[in-house]
Amino acid sequence: MTATPDAVDRHIERWLPVVPDLDADVEGAVTRMIKLTRHLRTVKERVLVELDLPAHEYDTLHALAGRRGRAAPSDLAADLAMAPASITARVDALLRRGFVRRIPSTVDRRRVDVELTDEGDAAWRGAMEIQGAEEHRLLGALTPTERRQLSDLLRRVLLVAEEPTGVPKGD
Repeated sequence: MTATPDAVDRHIERWLPVVPDLDADVEGAVTRMIKLTRHLRTVKERVLVELDLPAHEYDTLHALAGRRGRAAPSDLAADLAMAPASITARVDALLRRGFVRRIPSTVDRRRVDVELTDEGDAAWRGAMEIQGAEEHRLLGALTPTERRQLSDLLRRVLLVAEEPTGVPKGD
């Protein structure tokens, strides 16, 4: 434990007498991850409100940007885990705001793709920059080596979470 206790240390102190076999390291790690996730979600929500960018529009711009600014609506629907028919309303709203345009597909002349406009890219990047600044502020408490170690450790935990449950491991 570091010299300065945080809210989770106080949480663990409160619960140890109630649950004597509580693993303080597991409880501390999980509770800190939950609190950090909530904090980052709150920052994202505040940023999106300040930028007048509803979360579903941001998520769609983000998915589109992740496809280098151009995608078929069906690809966006898959990225967002939505029914393909549901993506139309999102694209229409972004089209009205000037954040995307519909263009003929270069692969299939019967298909229409969605393309990010400069305005859409600027809206997405504006939200990303503010969120990224907060992420860097938080992780600035660690050295570059510690950040790499944290990332590596979390990867190991996530790989376990991504395993199918109830399937015995092979020896």
